[in-house]
Amino acid sequence: MDWLDNIIKTFFDFNAMWAVFPQLLGTGLVNTLIISIAATIIGVVLGMIVAVMGISTSRWLRIPARIYTDIFRGLPAILTILLIGQGFARFAQSIFGPSPYPLGILALSLIASAYIGEIFRAGIQSVERGQLEACRALGMSYGKAMRLVVIPQGIRRVLPALVNQFIAIVKDSSLVYFLGLLVGERELFRVGQDAAVLNGNLSPLVMAGLFYLVITVPLTHLVNYFDNRFRTGRRKAAPPKSGLDEVDELEAQPATVPPLTYGSNT
Repeated sequence: MDWLDNIIKTFFDFNAMWAVFPQLLGTGLVNTLIISIAATIIGVVLGMIVAVMGISTSRWLRIPARIYTDIFRGLPAILTILLIGQGFARFAQSIFGPSPYPLGILALSLIASAYIGEIFRAGIQSVERGQLEACRALGMSYGKAMRLVVIPQGIRRVLPALVNQFIAIVKDSSLVYFLGLLVGERELFRVGQDAAVLNGNLSPLVMAGLFYLVITVPLTHLVNYFDNRFRTGRRKAAPPKSGLDEVDELEAQPATVPPLTYGSNT
């Protein structure tokens, strides 16, 4: 059973896992969430702009949006991160200092915006054309109808896909490791990698993987819940009532109006 002992020592050394746990929780998890949430927020804003440009009637807006989407969806994420993180390092150093943290967030934001823009575009175009025509018939401008009626419905329809994209950003945040983060800026993968090198086994990386699972697995089930909720509706259809039940309810109600009398001298 030497092979089993080797597997346990390599992947499930609980002493090594427990030793790295405080760093994963206090440094790695915090930085992973900061990178992921910041990249998602910026990606949503840029993605909405790309989506609106993509559905515009002007090809001067559609073509740049298409090129932008094709580039950042077609390039590998690690290549985009390295090009932006290293290519703009000198320029960013005068603004952000020696930390590559902001450039890593920017690179993830550009990648996310390309995917989120396509998600928004599909959601907006899934709204029935009659919605826009009804708004125009009521005297609303095109921009106001899109802003108040069409786009909110489109966003509601793609919420599960947006959560899926956030999960992808959480996992891609580990690629920022290649930019050489400072000690206090290390995300989950970098903390686990450093501890694995020091301890000579992969147990800290397994612990880092468990942290990723703690984030992504609940979000995956949340996506499924929202998807089922939006498909089936918020309320369940009530079973039809019998007409006899309604008659019984009317007969059971007390009379509130006095009966009419005929032939009275008033």
